[in-house]
Amino acid sequence: MSANPIEAPLDAEATSPVLTVLIVEDDADVRLGCEQALRLEGIATRAVGSAEAALREVDAGYAGIVVSDINLPGSDGMALLRELASRDAALPVIMITGHGDITLAVQAMKQGAYDFIEKPFSPERLVATCRRALEKRRLALEVADLRARLAGQESLSARLIGHSPAIERLRQMITGLGNTTASVLIHGETGTGKELVARCLHEASARRARHFVPINCGGLPEQLFESEIFGHEAGAFTGAAKRRIGKIEHAEGGTLFLDEIESMPMQMQIKLLRVLQERVVERLGSNQAVQVNARVVAATKADLRAAADVGQFRADLYYRLNVVTLELPPLRERREDIPLLFEHFVAQAALRFEREAIPPTPAEMAGLMAYPWPGNVRELRNLAERHVLGLGCRPGEGGHDMAPPAALPLAQAVEQFERALIADALRRHDGNLTRAGESLGIAKTTLFDKVRKYGLSS
Repeated sequence: MSANPIEAPLDAEATSPVLTVLIVEDDADVRLGCEQALRLEGIATRAVGSAEAALREVDAGYAGIVVSDINLPGSDGMALLRELASRDAALPVIMITGHGDITLAVQAMKQGAYDFIEKPFSPERLVATCRRALEKRRLALEVADLRARLAGQESLSARLIGHSPAIERLRQMITGLGNTTASVLIHGETGTGKELVARCLHEASARRARHFVPINCGGLPEQLFESEIFGHEAGAFTGAAKRRIGKIEHAEGGTLFLDEIESMPMQMQIKLLRVLQERVVERLGSNQAVQVNARVVAATKADLRAAADVGQFRADLYYRLNVVTLELPPLRERREDIPLLFEHFVAQAALRFEREAIPPTPAEMAGLMAYPWPGNVRELRNLAERHVLGLGCRPGEGGHDMAPPAALPLAQAVEQFERALIADALRRHDGNLTRAGESLGIAKTTLFDKVRKYGLSS
């Protein structure tokens, strides 16, 4: 299974949203006049007649501004201003006041209104005030987006540990795919961190405020599968005493992660395909379709294309899931990350078990670097925990259920081992060739040649 050639640079600019002016005015003539004045100037506009309707339109990070009359039926403009401020204190709100309501206007400004316009006002005054507020909003949203992107990259580096080219590429793709709605298929061996990558995709997206809902398709009994994922109504089957919201509905606005998707029963694959195509779900025992908006991320250790070719997996579902594929490298193909990963897992285990974080000896590290790691990162983490508990640091002692891969030719194995040791020495000495060479016991010029040979960076 090959990865799709879709990558986005870390510094790629996000497409700026079109900012909208939301007009809240119960007088139909005034509302229409405001809409027309703004639209004639090319400003996107929506209009509602009450505060209640406005609150249904606006949430935190709303891409626009609000222009509201102070006097509204039901909740008045001042109450609307307070509620909007509680949702997003940076949202510019322009208040429309009646003639002589200067006291109210001053009060609104004290409570956070961006500006006020006194009736009757000219279209030019409305447009000019809205343009200033829209520019302020645009800058605020750009700053917030930049901060979120930077925080996301920092978080990604802390969670996806490693400096190997494969991990750098993976982080880059996650960053580029974060704010898209594309379905993603994660492919990798057992223990390579497929759920971690799915969570990173979720955290890198605007959906991070909503649920991340993981489902292990291989761990659900087939008779419970439909009820668990799609939900059921009361009385749908014996024991269904009340309605249950399924995992797909629970993921509304967030991310649905389907692990071991190759284990999903064929009948459930058909129903999942309909959810992906039509964005609706029907609970068991119901004829009512419920709209859902969840991003689907699936993971597999199998070759789904080959499974589809022999009828063991639905080809149409495979193509629907496989908009983008993320290939996770096995640990044996990124050995230069082993020292950093082991150090991280040892530190975690030391905190959890309240033990000292004792680093491995050079001989133990050599053993870690030479081992084929059939259980990948998960096996390395387990070994780090055994090391902290004083149970040894020899890989393979705990046993595993996977046969090791075919042995590498001696020359290739030696080169991989040497490359990993040099990469770790450069990391520990912040890229300083002199200190790294001293720690390895080789001359700086020799180290420089090897750095160039292996394509490493100092």
